[in-house]
Amino acid sequence: MKNGSETSKKFVSSNSADNKSLDEINGSIEVPEGAGFWRTLMTFTGPGVLIAVGYMDPGNWITSIAGGAQFKYTLLSVVLISSLIAMLLQSMSAKLGIVTGKDLAQLTRERTSKVGGFILWIIAELAIMATDIAEIIGSGIAIKLLFNIPLIVGILITAADVLILLLLMKLGFRKIEAIVATLVAVILLVFLYEVFLAKPSVSGIIGGYVPAGSIITNKSMLYLSLGIVGATVMPHDLYLGSSISQTRKVDRENKKDIAKAIKFSTIDSNIQLFLAFIVNSLLLILGAALFYGTNSDLGRFVDLFNALSNKQVVGAIASPILSMLFAVALLSSGQSSTITGTLSGQIIMEGFIRLKMPLWAQRLLTRLLSVTPVLIFAIYYHDNEAKIENLLTFSQVFLSVALPFAIIPLVIFTSDKKLMGEFINKKWVKYSAWFATIVLIILNIYLIVQTIAGM
Repeated sequence: MKNGSETSKKFVSSNSADNKSLDEINGSIEVPEGAGFWRTLMTFTGPGVLIAVGYMDPGNWITSIAGGAQFKYTLLSVVLISSLIAMLLQSMSAKLGIVTGKDLAQLTRERTSKVGGFILWIIAELAIMATDIAEIIGSGIAIKLLFNIPLIVGILITAADVLILLLLMKLGFRKIEAIVATLVAVILLVFLYEVFLAKPSVSGIIGGYVPAGSIITNKSMLYLSLGIVGATVMPHDLYLGSSISQTRKVDRENKKDIAKAIKFSTIDSNIQLFLAFIVNSLLLILGAALFYGTNSDLGRFVDLFNALSNKQVVGAIASPILSMLFAVALLSSGQSSTITGTLSGQIIMEGFIRLKMPLWAQRLLTRLLSVTPVLIFAIYYHDNEAKIENLLTFSQVFLSVALPFAIIPLVIFTSDKKLMGEFINKKWVKYSAWFATIVLIILNIYLIVQTIAGM
């Protein structure tokens, strides 16, 4: 990283209109002056929903439900720790965008060498592709389960999702936030209902939030834990958060305005990420309550769909309605994640390589980059969901491996006094973020060594 010598004010003044992050929505939402706490919070509520979606996308489903099915409630502690790390990092990400007027991708490109910036861009693009693999597979399979449409056709339909996003952008960013919030509500309500029917052990759930040493020593548990971390703390969300935090109009010459924006953006983010934590916990609890000890093969969405209507697996609560609700929630998850994934792809492409092209072409390109490998696998494996879904857990573990490459620049930038001024990270924030990053790197190295040794 180059040592930045510019002040925050210089960074803002150099950020021309043509170089704004997501220029068409940057600063598009007015913040009422002199409004009370709740009215101001409502104005800032919205970006957190889009951020939270990334933490409950279809990639979480297999890893979390499989975690419950294999290890009962033990990995709830991983969900909790991951969620706390996510809250910390997303607050830093939002603060970076609000203070500097630039997103994480733009600042990373400016403050690294040409080669370093290119390598980080490739890693970020691969992370977007890994994220989209889960979203595309999840949406495609949900469409197949609900409408009996071939998987390849379902995947092609997801490629057209970008056109829906373009239409929504014309309606205004608040409309996007409202639609995504509705989809998130569907997911939450479906799993609350299904977990309620499953009647899980309350004492088991409480005990599951206490970390166990076996998570580190058991290779299978560690692999799945890293999958949960990768599916929960998403690299692309850090880029997204630093950009959409700028959708509210803030006077960056006024420190009180900046402080207010940071405060309410953080509250919004933490509330929505708490809901994501609830959803991820429900997924794991559902897996533990219904499938632990059944010896069922639950490695695929189709398996889960079928199991929920099979009395031999889930008992008396089995019902086709539960299966259909599962598919509806899966489709809601995939579609809401598609919106945020496409926006993140645009942010990364514009920020790192400054690619200038029409918005529709930009979004179509980012989507096609992700759809193509999944489509190739679908054709190669002749529409076989089992083979295609083998990509899921691996993609989530890759996200965990890619995460430090987004966290490290974020911590460096938000800890830079010359860049952030008085809004620099507090010491406990900086050290907590560095600790989480170092631990994650060590765990990834350990997992790789263990995997190679076992081959």
